[in-house]
Amino acid sequence: MGGTAVKETLLVVGAGQMGSGIAHLAAQSGLSVHLTDQDMTQVERGLGRIRQFTARDVDKGRLTADQAADLLKRIEPVWDIAQGAKGVSFAIEAVVERVDVKQAVFSALDAHLESDAVIATNTSSISITQLATSVRDPSRVVGMHFFNPPVVMKLVEVIRGLGSSDQAVRRAKDLAAKMGRTAIEVKKDSPGFVVNRILMPFLAEAVKVYSEGLASAEDIDTAVRLGLNHPMGPLTLLDFTGIDVCLDVMDYFHRELGQGEYAPPIEMRRLVRAGRLGKKARAGFFDYPEVP
Repeated sequence: MGGTAVKETLLVVGAGQMGSGIAHLAAQSGLSVHLTDQDMTQVERGLGRIRQFTARDVDKGRLTADQAADLLKRIEPVWDIAQGAKGVSFAIEAVVERVDVKQAVFSALDAHLESDAVIATNTSSISITQLATSVRDPSRVVGMHFFNPPVVMKLVEVIRGLGSSDQAVRRAKDLAAKMGRTAIEVKKDSPGFVVNRILMPFLAEAVKVYSEGLASAEDIDTAVRLGLNHPMGPLTLLDFTGIDVCLDVMDYFHRELGQGEYAPPIEMRRLVRAGRLGKKARAGFFDYPEVP
Protein backbone atom coordinates (compact mmCIF):
# COMPACT_ATOMS: atom_id res chain seq x y z
CA MET A 1 0.00 0.00 0.00
CA GLY A 2 1.40 3.41 -0.98
CA GLY A 3 1.22 6.95 0.55
CA THR A 4 -0.12 7.68 4.01
CA ALA A 5 -2.21 10.77 3.21
CA VAL A 6 -5.98 10.45 3.29
CA LYS A 7 -7.48 12.14 0.24
CA GLU A 8 -10.31 14.63 0.52
CA THR A 9 -12.98 12.33 -0.92
CA LEU A 10 -14.48 9.49 1.12
CA LEU A 11 -16.78 6.74 -0.16
CA VAL A 12 -19.53 5.67 2.25
CA VAL A 13 -21.43 2.51 1.31
CA GLY A 14 -24.77 2.34 3.11
CA ALA A 15 -27.07 5.34 3.54
CA GLY A 16 -28.99 4.15 6.61
CA GLN A 17 -28.82 5.76 10.01
CA MET A 18 -25.12 5.05 10.55
CA GLY A 19 -23.95 5.51 6.96
CA SER A 20 -25.75 8.82 6.49
CA GLY A 21 -24.47 9.91 9.90
CA ILE A 22 -20.87 9.15 8.90
CA ALA A 23 -21.36 11.00 5.60
CA HIS A 24 -22.83 13.97 7.48
CA LEU A 25 -19.90 14.03 9.90
CA ALA A 26 -17.35 13.79 7.07
CA ALA A 27 -18.95 16.63 5.11
CA GLN A 28 -19.23 18.69 8.28
CA SER A 29 -15.47 18.19 8.69
CA GLY A 30 -14.72 19.51 5.20
CA LEU A 31 -14.37 16.19 3.37
CA SER A 32 -16.09 15.46 0.09
CA VAL A 33 -18.25 12.34 0.25
CA HIS A 34 -19.60 9.86 -2.27
CA LEU A 35 -22.69 8.21 -0.74
CA THR A 36 -24.23 5.05 -2.18
CA ASP A 37 -26.57 2.22 -1.23
CA GLN A 38 -28.35 -0.69 -2.89
CA ASP A 39 -30.69 1.75 -4.65
CA MET A 40 -31.08 5.51 -4.97
CA THR A 41 -34.24 5.51 -2.86
CA GLN A 42 -32.14 4.58 0.16
CA VAL A 43 -29.60 7.27 -0.71
CA GLU A 44 -32.34 9.90 -0.95
CA ARG A 45 -33.67 8.86 2.43
CA GLY A 46 -30.19 9.22 3.90
CA LEU A 47 -29.78 12.64 2.33
CA GLY A 48 -33.20 13.59 3.70
CA ARG A 49 -32.01 12.79 7.22
CA ILE A 50 -28.91 14.90 6.71
CA ARG A 51 -30.97 17.82 5.38
CA GLN A 52 -33.26 17.55 8.39
CA PHE A 53 -30.35 17.64 10.85
CA THR A 54 -28.62 20.54 9.10
CA ALA A 55 -31.89 22.52 9.01
CA ARG A 56 -32.23 21.99 12.75
CA ASP A 57 -28.64 23.21 13.25
CA VAL A 58 -29.48 26.36 11.27
CA ASP A 59 -32.60 26.91 13.39
CA LYS A 60 -30.54 26.56 16.58
CA GLY A 61 -27.82 28.90 15.31
CA ARG A 62 -25.12 26.21 15.15
CA LEU A 63 -24.76 26.68 11.38
CA THR A 64 -25.50 29.52 9.00
CA ALA A 65 -27.66 28.83 5.97
CA ASP A 66 -24.57 29.18 3.74
CA GLN A 67 -22.58 26.72 5.86
CA ALA A 68 -25.43 24.21 5.70
CA ALA A 69 -25.65 24.59 1.92
CA ASP A 70 -21.88 24.08 1.57
CA LEU A 71 -22.05 20.97 3.78
CA LEU A 72 -24.78 19.43 1.63
CA LYS A 73 -22.87 20.22 -1.57
CA ARG A 74 -19.96 18.13 -0.31
CA ILE A 75 -22.12 14.98 -0.32
CA GLU A 76 -22.53 13.50 -3.80
CA PRO A 77 -25.08 10.69 -4.27
CA VAL A 78 -23.71 8.00 -6.55
CA TRP A 79 -25.46 5.09 -8.27
CA ASP A 80 -23.13 2.30 -7.25
CA ILE A 81 -19.73 1.38 -5.86
CA ALA A 82 -18.10 1.44 -9.29
CA GLN A 83 -19.06 5.10 -9.74
CA GLY A 84 -18.38 6.02 -6.12
CA ALA A 85 -14.89 4.49 -6.08
CA LYS A 86 -13.50 6.93 -8.65
CA GLY A 87 -10.86 9.19 -7.15
CA VAL A 88 -11.29 7.72 -3.66
CA SER A 89 -8.57 6.28 -1.44
CA PHE A 90 -10.69 5.49 1.63
CA ALA A 91 -14.04 3.71 1.84
CA ILE A 92 -16.27 2.97 4.83
CA GLU A 93 -18.87 0.21 4.64
CA ALA A 94 -21.95 0.78 6.83
CA VAL A 95 -24.53 -1.70 5.56
CA VAL A 96 -26.71 -4.17 7.49
CA GLU A 97 -24.99 -6.39 10.10
CA ARG A 98 -24.90 -9.53 7.95
CA VAL A 99 -21.66 -11.22 7.00
CA ASP A 100 -22.81 -12.18 3.48
CA VAL A 101 -24.00 -8.65 2.64
CA LYS A 102 -20.86 -7.03 3.98
CA GLN A 103 -18.59 -9.47 2.16
CA ALA A 104 -20.39 -8.75 -1.12
CA VAL A 105 -19.75 -5.04 -0.56
CA PHE A 106 -16.10 -5.74 0.27
CA SER A 107 -15.66 -7.74 -2.94
CA ALA A 108 -17.11 -4.88 -4.99
CA LEU A 109 -14.90 -2.34 -3.21
CA ASP A 110 -11.87 -4.55 -3.83
CA ALA A 111 -12.71 -4.70 -7.54
CA HIS A 112 -13.19 -0.96 -8.07
CA LEU A 113 -10.94 0.91 -5.62
CA GLU A 114 -7.29 1.60 -6.30
CA SER A 115 -4.99 -1.01 -4.78
CA ASP A 116 -3.70 1.38 -2.08
CA ALA A 117 -7.16 2.39 -0.88
CA VAL A 118 -8.21 1.48 2.67
CA ILE A 119 -11.45 -0.46 3.16
CA ALA A 120 -13.02 0.09 6.58
CA THR A 121 -16.12 -1.48 8.10
CA ASN A 122 -18.37 0.16 10.65
CA THR A 123 -19.46 -3.19 12.07
CA SER A 124 -20.11 -3.28 15.80
CA SER A 125 -19.69 -7.04 16.19
CA ILE A 126 -18.59 -8.98 13.09
CA SER A 127 -15.00 -10.19 12.82
CA ILE A 128 -12.79 -7.86 10.78
CA THR A 129 -10.60 -10.82 9.86
CA GLN A 130 -13.60 -12.73 8.51
CA LEU A 131 -14.73 -9.79 6.36
CA ALA A 132 -11.20 -9.33 5.05
CA THR A 133 -11.25 -12.80 3.47
CA SER A 134 -13.38 -11.34 0.66
CA VAL A 135 -10.59 -9.04 -0.60
CA ARG A 136 -7.32 -9.91 -2.28
CA ASP A 137 -5.16 -7.93 0.16
CA PRO A 138 -6.40 -8.18 3.77
CA SER A 139 -3.77 -5.65 4.88
CA ARG A 140 -5.97 -2.84 3.52
CA VAL A 141 -8.95 -3.77 5.74
CA VAL A 142 -9.65 -2.28 9.19
CA GLY A 143 -12.58 -1.82 11.51
CA MET A 144 -13.75 1.75 12.08
CA HIS A 145 -16.64 1.60 14.53
CA PHE A 146 -18.47 4.91 14.92
CA PHE A 147 -21.11 5.36 17.61
CA ASN A 148 -24.67 6.50 17.08
CA PRO A 149 -25.22 9.29 16.21
CA PRO A 150 -21.80 9.87 14.60
CA VAL A 151 -22.21 13.66 14.49
CA VAL A 152 -22.56 13.70 18.30
CA MET A 153 -20.53 10.78 19.66
CA LYS A 154 -16.82 11.53 19.90
CA LEU A 155 -15.33 8.02 19.90
CA VAL A 156 -14.23 5.79 17.04
CA GLU A 157 -12.91 2.28 17.68
CA VAL A 158 -10.23 1.42 15.10
CA ILE A 159 -9.94 -2.38 15.05
CA ARG A 160 -7.10 -4.48 13.71
CA GLY A 161 -7.98 -7.59 11.79
CA LEU A 162 -5.42 -10.38 11.80
CA GLY A 163 -3.96 -9.06 8.55
CA SER A 164 -4.48 -5.30 8.98
CA SER A 165 -1.34 -3.30 8.22
CA ASP A 166 0.08 -0.62 10.50
CA GLN A 167 -0.41 1.82 7.64
CA ALA A 168 -4.13 1.06 7.27
CA VAL A 169 -4.65 1.46 11.02
CA ARG A 170 -2.74 4.75 10.99
CA ARG A 171 -4.77 6.08 8.09
CA ALA A 172 -8.02 5.17 9.86
CA LYS A 173 -6.86 7.03 12.96
CA ASP A 174 -5.86 10.03 10.81
CA LEU A 175 -9.29 10.07 9.19
CA ALA A 176 -11.02 9.92 12.58
CA ALA A 177 -8.90 12.86 13.76
CA LYS A 178 -9.78 14.81 10.63
CA MET A 179 -13.44 14.27 11.54
CA GLY A 180 -12.78 15.64 15.03
CA ARG A 181 -13.11 12.25 16.69
CA THR A 182 -10.93 10.45 19.22
CA ALA A 183 -9.76 7.07 17.98
CA ILE A 184 -8.76 4.17 20.21
CA GLU A 185 -6.95 1.17 18.75
CA VAL A 186 -8.42 -2.26 19.40
CA LYS A 187 -5.34 -4.42 18.99
CA LYS A 188 -7.10 -7.79 18.68
CA ASP A 189 -10.13 -8.72 16.62
CA SER A 190 -12.48 -9.91 19.36
CA PRO A 191 -16.32 -9.83 19.56
CA GLY A 192 -17.65 -6.53 20.86
CA PHE A 193 -14.27 -4.82 20.62
CA VAL A 194 -13.95 -2.60 23.74
CA VAL A 195 -17.11 -0.60 24.40
CA ASN A 196 -19.75 -3.26 23.73
CA ARG A 197 -17.64 -5.92 25.43
CA ILE A 198 -17.82 -3.85 28.63
CA LEU A 199 -21.33 -2.50 28.10
CA MET A 200 -23.35 -5.70 27.59
CA PRO A 201 -22.71 -7.32 31.02
CA PHE A 202 -23.44 -3.93 32.61
CA LEU A 203 -26.81 -3.69 30.85
CA ALA A 204 -27.63 -7.30 31.72
CA GLU A 205 -26.93 -6.66 35.40
CA ALA A 206 -29.23 -3.62 35.34
CA VAL A 207 -32.03 -5.83 33.97
CA LYS A 208 -31.38 -8.40 36.72
CA VAL A 209 -31.53 -5.70 39.41
CA TYR A 210 -34.83 -4.48 37.97
CA SER A 211 -36.38 -7.94 37.60
CA GLU A 212 -35.40 -8.86 41.18
CA GLY A 213 -37.32 -5.82 42.44
CA LEU A 214 -34.34 -4.16 44.12
CA ALA A 215 -35.44 -0.74 42.87
CA SER A 216 -37.74 0.90 40.33
CA ALA A 217 -36.50 1.49 36.80
CA GLU A 218 -36.40 5.22 37.43
CA ASP A 219 -34.35 4.80 40.60
CA ILE A 220 -31.92 2.38 38.93
CA ASP A 221 -31.29 4.89 36.17
CA THR A 222 -31.00 7.75 38.64
CA ALA A 223 -28.50 5.76 40.69
CA VAL A 224 -26.30 5.14 37.65
CA ARG A 225 -26.59 8.70 36.33
CA LEU A 226 -25.74 10.33 39.65
CA GLY A 227 -23.60 7.63 41.25
CA LEU A 228 -21.50 6.78 38.18
CA ASN A 229 -21.93 10.10 36.34
CA HIS A 230 -23.39 8.46 33.22
CA PRO A 231 -25.39 10.74 30.93
CA MET A 232 -28.13 8.11 30.52
CA GLY A 233 -29.32 5.31 32.77
CA PRO A 234 -28.85 1.69 31.61
CA LEU A 235 -32.56 0.89 31.28
CA THR A 236 -33.23 4.03 29.25
CA LEU A 237 -30.26 3.07 27.08
CA LEU A 238 -31.72 -0.41 26.57
CA ASP A 239 -35.05 1.10 25.55
CA PHE A 240 -33.32 3.51 23.21
CA THR A 241 -31.12 0.86 21.58
CA GLY A 242 -33.73 -1.90 21.55
CA ILE A 243 -33.76 -4.89 23.86
CA ASP A 244 -34.05 -7.20 20.84
CA VAL A 245 -30.81 -5.76 19.42
CA CYS A 246 -28.97 -6.14 22.72
CA LEU A 247 -30.29 -9.69 23.15
CA ASP A 248 -28.90 -10.69 19.74
CA VAL A 249 -25.54 -9.11 20.56
CA MET A 250 -25.32 -10.84 23.94
CA ASP A 251 -26.24 -14.21 22.45
CA TYR A 252 -23.46 -13.75 19.88
CA PHE A 253 -20.93 -12.79 22.55
CA HIS A 254 -21.94 -15.75 24.69
CA ARG A 255 -21.48 -18.15 21.77
CA GLU A 256 -18.15 -16.68 20.70
CA LEU A 257 -16.57 -16.02 24.11
CA GLY A 258 -18.20 -18.80 26.15
CA GLN A 259 -18.31 -16.61 29.26
CA GLY A 260 -21.30 -16.62 31.61
CA GLU A 261 -21.45 -12.86 32.09
CA TYR A 262 -22.65 -12.56 28.48
CA ALA A 263 -25.61 -14.90 28.94
CA PRO A 264 -28.71 -12.67 28.62
CA PRO A 265 -31.05 -12.62 31.64
CA ILE A 266 -34.40 -14.34 31.14
CA GLU A 267 -36.23 -11.01 31.57
CA MET A 268 -34.69 -9.80 28.30
CA ARG A 269 -35.97 -12.87 26.47
CA ARG A 270 -39.43 -12.48 28.02
CA LEU A 271 -39.73 -8.89 26.79
CA VAL A 272 -38.55 -9.77 23.30
CA ARG A 273 -40.90 -12.76 23.08
CA ALA A 274 -43.76 -10.47 24.06
CA GLY A 275 -43.23 -8.84 20.67
CA ARG A 276 -42.53 -5.32 21.90
CA LEU A 277 -39.95 -4.60 19.23
CA GLY A 278 -40.96 -1.48 17.30
CA LYS A 279 -38.93 1.68 17.88
CA LYS A 280 -41.90 3.42 19.53
CA ALA A 281 -42.97 0.30 21.40
CA ARG A 282 -39.50 -0.06 22.92
CA ALA A 283 -40.22 2.96 25.10
CA GLY A 284 -41.93 1.93 28.30
CA PHE A 285 -40.35 -1.52 28.68
CA PHE A 286 -39.18 -0.36 32.08
CA ASP A 287 -42.25 1.70 33.08
CA TYR A 288 -41.14 4.91 31.36
CA PRO A 289 -43.73 6.85 29.36
CA GLU A 290 -41.25 7.62 26.60
CA VAL A 291 -37.58 7.45 25.72
CA PRO A 292 -35.84 10.84 25.75
